[in-house]
This record gives sequence, structure tokens and C-alpha cells, in this order.
Amino acid sequence: MNKYIKEKPVVVCCFLFAICLWARAVEYFVIRTDEGVIGENLLHKLFGLILLFAVLRVTNMKWSEIGFGRQGMPKSILQGLLLSIVCFSVSYGMEILLLTVQGKAVHMELYISGFALTGVAVKNTGALFFLLCVVVNFINIWMEEGLFRGFFIKVAAEKYSFMKANLGAALLFGIWHFVMPIRSFFSGELGFGQMLLMSAGYIILSGLMSIKWGLLYRMTGTLWLGAADHFFNNTVATNMLHVVTSDGADEMQLVRIMLAQMLSFIAVAVAYRRNKRDL
Repeated sequence: MNKYIKEKPVVVCCFLFAICLWARAVEYFVIRTDEGVIGENLLHKLFGLILLFAVLRVTNMKWSEIGFGRQGMPKSILQGLLLSIVCFSVSYGMEILLLTVQGKAVHMELYISGFALTGVAVKNTGALFFLLCVVVNFINIWMEEGLFRGFFIKVAAEKYSFMKANLGAALLFGIWHFVMPIRSFFSGELGFGQMLLMSAGYIILSGLMSIKWGLLYRMTGTLWLGAADHFFNNTVATNMLHVVTSDGADEMQLVRIMLAQMLSFIAVAVAYRRNKRDL
């Protein structure tokens, strides 16, 4: 098994990705867990995590070998959170400024919502919802970081250059998010043109985020920094802290996320370029 992975890492990665993508599609289009009490499509993430457990067991790989080692974990997590807090502080500020310039009364609210392409429909303020949001996103990020950055980049980089491995993982991560606008199209929430535009945006944005987290993985040798940044993006900026006007909530949520991610991408890319000679 290990020999085959070393010889054909692309085949192995694409095969595992296809299995996980199938599970994701089934949950998004058939089970629709996010329309229930949980408010998130969690089952395919658990499936992917179990699959990753099985692959690591079969290949005799440890979690530390794919970036989840204990050494330097607290420091890396704090650095990842700091990166997110700084960049999202700027993007939230720009969002509020733009809405204020438009003559809108703006305020911020803290509540839990599901991330929808067409807006926020429900406000949940109970402690249980906040806890559930944290737990669900912890599982989500554990699976995505472990599979896309940890396993895919590691096995591909053993045969190809790191940059090729990182770009390949980013492409798969972009396609991974293609399911969301497609479901919204078939549900009648988006037109065909909107679906294509949203799909392209998601693939590009998710791809850039994946490249950034891959660079952090390369520089630090751990997934914790990128995972913390990923966690803040998914938990706080997407589901907890909302910008509200009389017209509704999070009118510019995608702009907020894109701006913050572009700022952090530039910062990480500059840091990687400066430290590349030491890698």
C-alpha cells in the first residue's frame, strides 16, 4: 500500500477525494442535514474523518506525520487566530464603512446562523447553539485540514515538488466547494448565470485559502496555524459575528470574507517568500 502511494500519489489522492465528494453530494442533495436541528452538513465530514483514520491506520502513519503533532501546538494556534483576527478586523471595518457611506445604520450582532448563499434566515442565541457550532466546525476543520493539506500534500510532495502538491490540493479543495452553489441552483435559490459566477468565485476563493494554508504548513511543519485560521473563518466570521442593517444581515458577507482572505494570503505569501531559502 505504501509503495503504491509513493508511486501513484495523484491516483490515491483523487480516489480518496472522489469518495469524499460522493459522500458530500449525497448529504447536500439527499440527506440535507443542514436543514435540520444541526444546521450543518456534518455527516460527510465524519465520513471523511473516519476514512482518513482508516488510511492512516493501513499505511501505519501517525497524525503527527501529517501535521497534527503536539510540539508547538499552542503557539501555532494562537498565531493562526491572531492572523485571522487582524485580517478580519480590517475587513469588518471596511464592510461597516461601505455600508455607512451608503447611508445605512449599521450594528453588529452575535448569534449562530447557518451559512447560506442567499442570506441568514434564523438567529440562534442559546449557549447550546454556540457550542454546537464550535464542535461541528472543529470536526469540519479536522477533516479538511487533515485530508487536503496534511495527507494530500504530504504524499504528493514525496514524488513532486511542494508547490505542485500544494496547487493540486488547492484545486481539489476548490472543487470540493463547488457543491454548494450547484445545490442552490437546483433548489431555485440561484439562476444558472449566478450559479456559474458563484461556483467560479468559490473555486478561486477556496483555492487561494488552501494555497495559503498549505504555505503555512510548509513553513511551520504543522497544520495547527492554518487550522486555527480556518476555524476562525468558518466559526466566527461566517457563523457568529454578523453585520446588520435595516435591510438584513451580512449583505456583504462574501466581500468581507474575500477581503480578509486576500489580506492574509498576501501576508503569508510574503512571509513564505522571505523564508523560502531556509526551507
